[in-house]
Amino acid sequence: MTDGKDVKFKRVMLKISGEALMGDGQFGLNPPTVERIAREVKSVHDLGVEICMVIGGGNIFRGLQGSAQGMERTTADYMGMLATVMNALAMQSALETLGVFTRVISAIPMDQVCEPYIRRRAVRHLEKKRVCIFAAGTGNPYFTTDTASALRANEMSCEAIFMGKQVDGIYDSDPKKNPDAKRFDRISYDEVFRQNLKVMDASAIALARDNNMPLIVFSLDEPGGFRGILAGEGTYTTVHR
Repeated sequence: MTDGKDVKFKRVMLKISGEALMGDGQFGLNPPTVERIAREVKSVHDLGVEICMVIGGGNIFRGLQGSAQGMERTTADYMGMLATVMNALAMQSALETLGVFTRVISAIPMDQVCEPYIRRRAVRHLEKKRVCIFAAGTGNPYFTTDTASALRANEMSCEAIFMGKQVDGIYDSDPKKNPDAKRFDRISYDEVFRQNLKVMDASAIALARDNNMPLIVFSLDEPGGFRGILAGEGTYTTVHR
């Protein structure tokens, strides 16, 4: 592997879905799964890489689905933001149990639970080698955690966004349904738009593209996958400008 001197990136954003924390369950958090992901994060942190994280809230509540069921969209989205705070606190607990100092930073102030988002303070946490988990999305309804991850990655001067999925990259069709699906090693943001590939929402893709931010899509279920990519190993897709 690598000793940390030759890692490809020094500061990265890791975006994972809330569903990634469910394990084999249908709802909520699976503590062994949260711990497994925390160990993956720690293995990269141990290389000296500065890590930002954004975790979705779909394992607890998804605003868009709530809206589709008749709930007012703004209220549903705020509920989804609160779900991301719960997930962030769970990940913080798992990381700190492993000895990784972590800060949960919320776009919606809730001082008794976590820190409010102040960019300079968050940058200082990263410089002190603390993992920063950005919660509550952008603090605004109608924006997803995908967009929040692209926004915070740019604000924190990250060198890449890592998106942990259940598949090892971007395919031209669903590999779970089509055994002949083709995986891309590299693909441009414009081609993602043109082929309407469901990688991130359109706002997040545009924000990453316009700021020349590389996006790396990999399997979160592959043990050591996150660390391996930092060493130039493994299977993944890079999205570039």
